[in-house]
Amino acid sequence: MPRILIHPKGSILTQILGKTVSLRALEVFEEIARTGSLQDAATNLGLSTPAASQQLKKLEGSLGQTLVDHNHRPLALTHAGRAYLVHVREAMAQLRQGSAALSLLDLSSLRRLRLGIIDDFDAAVTPKLSVGLAHALAQCDLTLRTAPSHLIIEGIANRSLDFGISARPLDLPDGVTETPLLRDPFILAVPRGYLSGAPRNIDALTQLPFLHYDRSQFMGRQIATHLARLKLHPQGRIELDSNQAIFGLIAAGAGWAISTPLGVLRARQFQGQIDIYPLPFAGFSRTISLCHAKGWATEIAASIASSLRAILQSETVEPGLEVMPWLAESLVILNEVS
Repeated sequence: MPRILIHPKGSILTQILGKTVSLRALEVFEEIARTGSLQDAATNLGLSTPAASQQLKKLEGSLGQTLVDHNHRPLALTHAGRAYLVHVREAMAQLRQGSAALSLLDLSSLRRLRLGIIDDFDAAVTPKLSVGLAHALAQCDLTLRTAPSHLIIEGIANRSLDFGISARPLDLPDGVTETPLLRDPFILAVPRGYLSGAPRNIDALTQLPFLHYDRSQFMGRQIATHLARLKLHPQGRIELDSNQAIFGLIAAGAGWAISTPLGVLRARQFQGQIDIYPLPFAGFSRTISLCHAKGWATEIAASIASSLRAILQSETVEPGLEVMPWLAESLVILNEVS
């Protein structure tokens, strides 16, 4: 069996984990830093508020430092807390990646795996998953193909792919099953400074064209269907199949779009030139799933899904919430069929 190294910077763990520092305490501290609320951190971690408070006190006592200034609302980190958070995040990312790598060990008996991956994941998720699979499947013929969601689903349906990571289509083809991984909510993207704040409706955007995602793609069709259901008809003349082109046009002040956190993260080079807001109408989201043809062993699907969830948490959810913290309830990992 190939050997997987999962701690290239393992000394970070040694630096911040002592005998009296628990992983639960680090989780509480990390979640407080993200949410600015002890109560929200406790709820998100399945703890009572007193239990979360006790974990924080133990952590501060072990370090001999005050990490959180409780006189601010939302809660703010102290100088020591901000310095410590950098190391905590790096350590927790390593541990999550280690869990992801270990979950792939169950795949070592495979002799062939053909996997399609949504092109939204090119920047971070695909490279990390590829490294893990390459280690775990050293004796396997592994094929990874990046493509839009509709081509991945077609590949699974016609059996040219074994598994696919894609957006869930409006109608799943017969013979294809899914394991939900991530809820990716839709958001509003506009040129930086065009609006003074979140708009109440799309009338505030009538002077800019609406940039459509190509309706041959699942995402474009889902957006068009939702707008039609709400009887909204934004004016636009540009339809594109490129996420980067859409965000490039927004950054240039040439239009606005409905996209998702994955789209925003994929267009990182334009983030300083765009503003992101909640939708000014009923919200909706897409589901990113692991899809495969029926008949594959459920433990293989579960193993891949487990690894993907760990990677998506560190590479999509956490950086997404750094940019869009108001999505804390909707940009989430999915562990069950929803």
